[in-house]
Amino acid sequence: MPPQYQAAITGLGAYVPEKVLTNFDLEKMVDTTDEWIRTRTGIRERRIAAKGQSASDLGVRAGMEAIQDAGLTPKDIDLIIVATVTPDMAFPSTACYIQTKIGADCGAFDMAAACSGFPYALAVGESFIRSGRYQHILVIGSEVLSGFIDWTDRSTCVLFGDGAGAAVVSRSNHESHGIIATHLGSDGSQADLLQIPAGGSMNPPSEETIRNRMHFLKMQGSEVFKIAVRTMEYAVKEVLKAGHLQLSDIDCLIPHQANMRILQAVTERLELSPEKVFINVERYGNMSSASTIVALYEAVKTGKVKKGSNIILVAFGGGLTWASTLIHW
Repeated sequence: MPPQYQAAITGLGAYVPEKVLTNFDLEKMVDTTDEWIRTRTGIRERRIAAKGQSASDLGVRAGMEAIQDAGLTPKDIDLIIVATVTPDMAFPSTACYIQTKIGADCGAFDMAAACSGFPYALAVGESFIRSGRYQHILVIGSEVLSGFIDWTDRSTCVLFGDGAGAAVVSRSNHESHGIIATHLGSDGSQADLLQIPAGGSMNPPSEETIRNRMHFLKMQGSEVFKIAVRTMEYAVKEVLKAGHLQLSDIDCLIPHQANMRILQAVTERLELSPEKVFINVERYGNMSSASTIVALYEAVKTGKVKKGSNIILVAFGGGLTWASTLIHW
């Protein structure tokens, strides 16, 4: 039976912390240089949350803007889904903290798909809308990665930043408008390439895990690079196939902002014009699950995405996970 309703993004919001950490600031903290970081990653600066500022704090700011942008109030929201791998705490969920902070009266839960988090959560929200169960769902990607970065490890500390983005997904009766198709994938056999090893039931907190710095993000960069390029290319092609469109039909590709070299490689492999790819990695670095939604927010606000545009969100992250979303704006 075909879905009764179409799901469409009706409101967008974003928030990044005020503190800017530049490459020149990092030169004073670790053995690196602005030139080294820029040539290898394309990143010039990133945002860092203030002391005591949590993922829910960032998510509230982005979420409220999205709700207002949709012309709604928190009481209109039927469900809150938060994508994050840096939650306020192991439990309760960050989504529950956001629910009470904004004054919503609805269900709320978190999802963990690392950098693929937002398109993963968007796919779940879309499914609830299509089923007819809910009318308005708030989907948020929020990360405070700075608290989980080893600031003595120059291979990782230069890459990441903090931020949050949000979208209201609503019921729509326009079949040609909204989320057209989604694609989700994973490969748990590669989980050790990108992870925070301790803090869960496999390696609970202990003196040993703290001494061995196992609560910080660990990444095998060269392997992640190769797989990221390959899987994002694959995810783009799969969601196009599901949506019965060609790459030539796409007006804007919004990829996960991991680093410039990955984005350039994906663009080249897809034989896509660079003008059709939205990039903001130089200002924010890798914000994990907040990356694609903040980029979408900026692409819309700057006019890169207009009414009638066909766009693709695509991401790759720890898990390993990958995801793509095809949207007619």
